[in-house]
Amino acid sequence: MRAAVLEAPTRPLVVRDIRAADPGPHEVVVRTTASGVCHTDLHVLHGHIRVPVPTVLGHEGAGVVERVGSAVRRVRPGDHVVTSAAAACGSCFYCVRTEPQNCDQMATLSAIPRFVDEAGGALRGFAGLGTFAEMMTVHESSVIPVRTDLPAAQLALVGCGVVTGVGAVVNTARVEPGMTVAVIGCGGVGQSAIQAAALSGAACVVAIDPVELKRESARHIGASVAIAPGDDLEAAIASLTEGRGVDVAIEAVGSAATITAAWAITRRGGTVVVVGAADPAQVVSLSAADLALSRKTMKGSVFAGGDAQKLIPLIVKLAEAGRFDLESLVSKTIRLEDVGAAFEDMEQGRVTRSVIVYD
Repeated sequence: MRAAVLEAPTRPLVVRDIRAADPGPHEVVVRTTASGVCHTDLHVLHGHIRVPVPTVLGHEGAGVVERVGSAVRRVRPGDHVVTSAAAACGSCFYCVRTEPQNCDQMATLSAIPRFVDEAGGALRGFAGLGTFAEMMTVHESSVIPVRTDLPAAQLALVGCGVVTGVGAVVNTARVEPGMTVAVIGCGGVGQSAIQAAALSGAACVVAIDPVELKRESARHIGASVAIAPGDDLEAAIASLTEGRGVDVAIEAVGSAATITAAWAITRRGGTVVVVGAADPAQVVSLSAADLALSRKTMKGSVFAGGDAQKLIPLIVKLAEAGRFDLESLVSKTIRLEDVGAAFEDMEQGRVTRSVIVYD
């Protein structure tokens, strides 16, 4: 089978012939039907997020179960699944407290090599997945079964960008009816957060992005207003919120500058949710006095911000009912060989999401 492999940071991915490893007792072999090209993959490609190489990239996917290990009970062959980038053991301190996104074993489960190269060597899949491959072997908690006729290209996006944006709103920020919400960064995560905020009853949802294409898309899927960032961002937000600032700001870019901006436009006592994948070398500087006097809360949100096993099927149902627009998030469908061009489109702001569709 073919897979796009990162052989060294900052170098183009190489499409190679490898194979998925035979499944262990708690592992599942999945035939990948589609994979989103996510901004987090770009961070890995540029070396901002360090991973052992060689690694099969891709972590936002959909597929069909081909084989299962002897102890697998979650899924069976033939099941359609959405991937989860947050494998969880189900039994650690966090999992038993219904916080699987904080699982003690997540890194360990994701680090197990589950691909085999031409010479018999072991390769890892990014985030325990590797959706830039036609077939992959994963831990059983890394797939979530769904019964749906939604196109694979749309379903794949639920596996990361969509569930991350929705989770930041409903699980981490807990947006309530009547609130004002700002979303900084209107890619796949940001646009999903915008839709979730609107569905949660937010009175005003402000989309903030420098790219007009993304601002227009944000207006289409539920933003009350879409503006470009700039020196007057605080004034613009103040004019929309009677001078107070927003109740909730969702930062979906992943930079110190946009995190600082999110803090600045949030009202006293409000909540800032940081969801963008950032370069670990960046540092956010905030006034020590402001941390106490503003009474604001800053939270990080990873993946679903809660239990993806519950949230992903809910998002699928909303999409089937026409309440959540997945179609608008798919800017173009591509072949695996086009993944390099997809990253260029992302960097140039020409797409919300490119999606690899496998034959």
